[in-house]
Amino acid sequence: MAAGLAGVLLLLLLLFLGLAARGPAPAAAAKMKVVEEPNAFGLNNPFLPQTNRLQPKREPSPLSGPAHLFRLSGKCFSLVESTYKYEFCPFHNVTQHEQTFRWNAYSGILGIWQEWEITNNTFTGMWMRDGDSCRSRSRQSKVELTCGKSNRLAHVSEPSTCIYALTFETPLVCHPHSLLVYPTLPEALQQRWGQVEQELADDLITPQGYEKSLRALFEDAGYLKGPGEKEPTQQEGGTTGLGFETLDNCKKVERKGRVPSLGVSHRGLTCHWNSCSRHTQNCQRR
Repeated sequence: MAAGLAGVLLLLLLLFLGLAARGPAPAAAAKMKVVEEPNAFGLNNPFLPQTNRLQPKREPSPLSGPAHLFRLSGKCFSLVESTYKYEFCPFHNVTQHEQTFRWNAYSGILGIWQEWEITNNTFTGMWMRDGDSCRSRSRQSKVELTCGKSNRLAHVSEPSTCIYALTFETPLVCHPHSLLVYPTLPEALQQRWGQVEQELADDLITPQGYEKSLRALFEDAGYLKGPGEKEPTQQEGGTTGLGFETLDNCKKVERKGRVPSLGVSHRGLTCHWNSCSRHTQNCQRR
């Protein structure tokens, strides 16, 4: 009995000495700090050799279009199809990564944010161009925005060689007016659009001229990328060719002394004048 009691006392003494050596217990457990890895938009994985990192050809275009979609900038959404992982980073790029253990597994850029696609005065898709080389051209992707309960990359396909089609679902486009172009324009361009509509209604420009005027307006807004201003072509007889669909464009060229005689065709009539005034002369049937 005495031997058992002595053993218990010895055990308690050892426990006391162990706690004393550790010191007092902290009042509360320290919180673990979670460090998030910066979003690299599918590029430059630090664990890959330098030669295998993706090298974009250029910087993405600036943010443009509906402002409520700008909250998607800086985020990326992925989808695994077969052995490939596709990553869509709105207003930045689209990348593809082969999900295998091969030493030379493919990773590439399928396009860098460039411009919108506009149909019937509505934003219908985002074009990502200037991706990695593919034969004699660069890879490019069109991203269609559709209504969905959450932000997710829903589908990826390659309808033609080196051209990819992506479907991105988001609740940000569920409202019927969420992708209209006109409300996103600054007031000056809205007024300019109204003038173009009035000129079309007054038969001062052709439907073709109307479409070209709207495209120029969308380019000025930064929604579309134009090939640059082209010099007017010279036609027979030393006259400037057709191609001045608006009075403003005509006057700009007239100030440079390039409009000795101008003509425009509409509804079977060809009218000529010697300046950019609206008073036409010599109208003849084509």
